[in-house]
Amino acid sequence: MGKKDQKSPKKKNMKTNKSYSKRLRVTKNGKIIARKPGQNHFNAKKKGSERMTDKRTVNLKMTNKNRGRFLPGKPTK
Repeated sequence: MGKKDQKSPKKKNMKTNKSYSKRLRVTKNGKIIARKPGQNHFNAKKKGSERMTDKRTVNLKMTNKNRGRFLPGKPTK
């Protein structure tokens, strides 16, 4: 048997969670920013100031493992 017949075990790459990665943005300093979830409807009863604070983005803290899973190819610092 030659070397071509032997199969080497390939390490499978983890697939990116595309739906979640589209909701995130990475700043130039490597911070991850996302919109607060759950602000699409049922806002009529809220105060105006409450609605404005919900529109603000949130800085997410992620481990390097999760960062590699959700943001492949993007810089990690």
